Formats: sequence, structure tokens, C-alpha cells
Amino acid sequence: MHLGDEFPVLGNWFYIHFVENPGMAFGMEFGGDWGKLALSLFRIIAVFGIGYYLFKLAKDAHKGFKICVALIFAGAIGNIIDSAFYGLIFNESFNQIASFMPAEGGYASFLHGRVVDMFWFPLFEGNFPEWMPIWGGEHFLFFRPVFNVADAAISIGIALIFMFNKRFFNKDEQKVEFETEESIETK
Repeated sequence: MHLGDEFPVLGNWFYIHFVENPGMAFGMEFGGDWGKLALSLFRIIAVFGIGYYLFKLAKDAHKGFKICVALIFAGAIGNIIDSAFYGLIFNESFNQIASFMPAEGGYASFLHGRVVDMFWFPLFEGNFPEWMPIWGGEHFLFFRPVFNVADAAISIGIALIFMFNKRFFNKDEQKVEFETEESIETK
């Protein structure tokens, strides 16, 4: 599969679309090689922080919240592994099919590789109405980002935390739950 190739999976609303993402979310980059290194190091530090936080949550937090943090943790590790090693084990895929473990080596050094994104859901497209300020008459495609499994895990974990934050962080409910467990243990 070549960079930018796509093939439909379910009609015209779900495609496998091969993209190598050189930066962070939605392909944003900063600072060239030094920026990529800083981003990779930040990701590693963040994963250690999230891992430590998840370890500390082991007893006291709501089970659903722990699952959400674990999704974020796993997704972050997946993206780190991809950016750390993909450039080492594959050659450049621009206008060609990348080779695994090429004799001349990969296209990037450790922590400077790209993250492979492949899922694309262009749900609908059209033109903004002419009367709309700023974007009037311009073409739009709803849900343009191409993403991978790790991105989906991170996004789902964060979305669920926002959706269920009252349940995850409700002190009164947790206190009642704790008191109920305590009364059962004393009997």
C-alpha cells in the first residue's frame, strides 16, 4: 500500500487510508527534528506519569475511571512505539511501498519516526451555505482526520471521562459505596 492509498471498507463512509503522521494529533508539527525529539520525550514522560497515576488509582478510584485512564495509557504507549521504531525498521514510503528491515536502514533515527494512521470516516461532505460568515460557500468534509487504534483508545478514554465525570468523581456516591462495603465487612 502506498502513502495516501485508500480502499473502501463500508461503502463511502469508512476507508482504510494509509497516512504517515509526522507530528502529533491531526498531523501538527513543530520545530523540525528537535521538535519531534521533544514531542517524543514529552510522550514518554507523560506515559510514565499516567502509568504512575494509574498504579496509584488501583484501590480508590471508580472502576470505569480506571478503565478510561488505562485506555489513554495504552493508546499513548502504542503511539510511542510507532514513532520510536517505525522509522528504524521501514524505509521511506513516499511513492513506493515501504520495505521492512531494508539493508540501507530505515528512514529515521530512534524517536524520529512517523506514526501510521489508517482509519478514515468521511461521513458527509458538502458546501457551507453562502450566508454563513467566514466559510460561506466553501467545501467541507465532516470528520476529515485519519487516525489509528491508539488514537481511538485515547479519544474514547477522554470522551468517557467527560461523559461520566459525575459518576467517576461523585464523592457522596463513593462514600455511600464505601460505607456499604464497610458495614458488610463488619458483619
